[in-house]
Amino acid sequence: MAVAPSSILDVAAANGNFTTLVAAVKAAGLEDTLNSGTFTVFAPTDAAFAALPVGTVENLLKPENRDQLVTLLTRHVISGKVTAAMLPNSPSVETVQGENLVPTVTKDGVINSANVVQADVSASNGVIHVIDSVL
Repeated sequence: MAVAPSSILDVAAANGNFTTLVAAVKAAGLEDTLNSGTFTVFAPTDAAFAALPVGTVENLLKPENRDQLVTLLTRHVISGKVTAAMLPNSPSVETVQGENLVPTVTKDGVINSANVVQADVSASNGVIHVIDSVL
């Protein structure tokens, strides 16, 4: 009997390279939202978050900065399942935050200025594209 794939958040949590992203999603109160629809997530790795200026992540995780954190996180999410093969067909894609991301076709792909280091990680409610920087 095949095991059904886990949700985007479960896949990210199980991976081990997204502890900061998972903590941020929880601090922003976006777990139910992220598990309740079909999404494409451009997921920055822990190394991507670590490359931000010192104190940025800690500051964003404070309860009083929740709105900023939600804005930052939703800048990485597109409604619907958008595979890497579908991205080059769009001059831009709109995030759930309302910002446009611009895909560039390279060997592994680029979204805005972030390199896609692993594309099309399947989840039960969408797909994850692993990126090397925070958008």
